[in-house]
Amino acid sequence: MARKGPVKKSKPIPDIRYKSTIISKFINSLMYDGKKSLAESLFYESFKIIEEKTKNDPLEIFEEAFKNIQPSVEVRSKRVGGATYQVPIEVRSMRKHTLAIRWIINAAKKREGKSMAFKLAFEIIDAKSNKGGAAKKKEDTIRMAESNRAFAHYRW
Repeated sequence: MARKGPVKKSKPIPDIRYKSTIISKFINSLMYDGKKSLAESLFYESFKIIEEKTKNDPLEIFEEAFKNIQPSVEVRSKRVGGATYQVPIEVRSMRKHTLAIRWIINAAKKREGKSMAFKLAFEIIDAKSNKGGAAKKKEDTIRMAESNRAFAHYRW
């Protein structure tokens, strides 16, 4: 732990086109081997595909998909007297963003498709309507928390 008080969180720089910090975080998570320009081109190309397929503003579709994927509860392991329990806890807002970004990117990578831009575009479109791999991951997480609700009194 730092001796001079708590560490201040740095705010991410908004992206160039849409002036959104969420998009810049998404692009940074999409980035591989430090190739940010490649991640940006993939992301903006997927926005073009979204606009062609839906005939709507891709930013609105992305924001709605992002809100749909954010989980409200998750389970954390807690060891009590030799037994390990899966304890459901509420998710903080920053972790919600992180999990949603991670789930959308991982689900897009696992999809069948031509290029990463296509896979990402269709995953975002599916996430908007609560379908796809990221939505399934969210449902699984919430279902796990519901089934372990009996251990909620072990919350810390």
